Amino acid sequence: MYPGIHAESHPNKLALVMSDTGETMTYKELHSYAEKVANLLQNAGFKTGDHIALCLENRLEFLPICWGAHYAGLYYTAISSRLTAPEIEYIIKDCGARAFITSPYKGVEAQEVAVEIPDVSLRLSVGGKIEGFDSLEDLLDQQPLDPVGPRIEGADMLYSSGTTGRPKGVKVPLPGTSLGETDGVTTLMGALFGANQETNYLSPAPLYHAAPLRFCRGIHKIGGTVVVMPRFSPEEMLESIEKYKISFLQVVPTMFVRLLKLEKRLRDEADVTSLQGVVHAAAPCPIPVKKQMIDWWGPIIHEYYAGTEGNGFCYCNSQQWLEHEGTVGSAIQGILHIVDDDGKELPVGETGTVYFESDSTFEYHNDPEKTKGARLANGWSTLGDIGRLDEDGYLYLTDRKAFMIISGGVNIYPQEAENLLTMHPKVLDVAVFGVPNDDLGEEVKAVVQLIDPESASDSLERELLAFCHDQLAKVKCPRSIDFRDELPRHPTGKLYKRLLRDEYWGDRDSRIV
Repeated sequence: MYPGIHAESHPNKLALVMSDTGETMTYKELHSYAEKVANLLQNAGFKTGDHIALCLENRLEFLPICWGAHYAGLYYTAISSRLTAPEIEYIIKDCGARAFITSPYKGVEAQEVAVEIPDVSLRLSVGGKIEGFDSLEDLLDQQPLDPVGPRIEGADMLYSSGTTGRPKGVKVPLPGTSLGETDGVTTLMGALFGANQETNYLSPAPLYHAAPLRFCRGIHKIGGTVVVMPRFSPEEMLESIEKYKISFLQVVPTMFVRLLKLEKRLRDEADVTSLQGVVHAAAPCPIPVKKQMIDWWGPIIHEYYAGTEGNGFCYCNSQQWLEHEGTVGSAIQGILHIVDDDGKELPVGETGTVYFESDSTFEYHNDPEKTKGARLANGWSTLGDIGRLDEDGYLYLTDRKAFMIISGGVNIYPQEAENLLTMHPKVLDVAVFGVPNDDLGEEVKAVVQLIDPESASDSLERELLAFCHDQLAKVKCPRSIDFRDELPRHPTGKLYKRLLRDEYWGDRDSRIV
């Protein structure tokens, strides 16, 4: 299961489509491109287990470049195209990359980085010239199509988003198997979501993120077609679903919210009848949002909870979710445990840190302390989330442990207030977190992005606070609300809450990491 198999059986089938430009790549073209990238790297002296880094926007060559590194049995680190030059430099050095591939989209940062990475011998630009970088296209033209080295399974090594301190790479051992071996993600896509060779998969998120990269790779292993959006837009997503007859789609809850905020006319006119399966993950989805999406798109929505670390996997379909509203699923890989701060397992219904018991192996690259902190002495590992289990074994996430607010000795998880405020018709986005309070230690603060920024006012703040008080215990509600034109949210949907929180804490020490 890899593009070369499908290049033989159906060479002219589309493997890749860019939704905006209509650029395409067949399986024959994808496989040939990957073979040449692999040969280029191996002719440059790269051996199994060596490392490359790439920093690209969503573009046609992104996935073929990753496949080339994969063919050659290398680790490949996809770096966020939103990062600054110092942030890119840090990741290149930390992962030990010997090659760096970028594009004119990041040309300014690439030139800044170039002088700081003397150990990177291969510096390549795709899609145009960057001073000090060789043209990837020119070098590929010089490569043979037949393999010059072994073809074994490589692996991605992706970095956390860096919301708390420096980002860390999640490294798993290379499989050590011949190219084409199946993997867990691909198996789950077929078994749970019905992906097959007829699947048209839409990827609306940045490809450097773990889930989009791995799901696209899985579709290519299966032999379906991947349609890539350059960036997320709710209107363009609906247009792409209709235009490309999308049958399989992966989103994050923020995208659901943006879709539901569209004018009713646009939603009613959208043709989504081709959809057979929609998957969401990355954050808990507010219950009213999930219900509205199931009402609109039907019981085709799946949810999972997992991490880049690959230490476990929870899943539920629409029917299971409707029977356990708010769940992120039950474990189908690994065994779930809820543990207190002393490492003691808690009974059903009590809230604590979520751990997986599994035989997975991962480490945080160059950070043995973080690696150690993610595991208990018995080997159970955690992604740092807080949650509880019900009697049927379904998991309910409360929040990230790092975002817990301690106010007057009471633990408050801001996800509840965030989920509630998200549903207010005037709210587009929201972040809830703790800010200093001399008496209580911390108090609950909300920062809101409005659909109409001009409507921000004291009276609207009172309206939103009353909205919270009507439905949540007072201790869980924000004491005050500030308005912003835009919240610092990653294109994948991840909210950079620390950036907001740090503004309020200033030089004071917070108990929240």
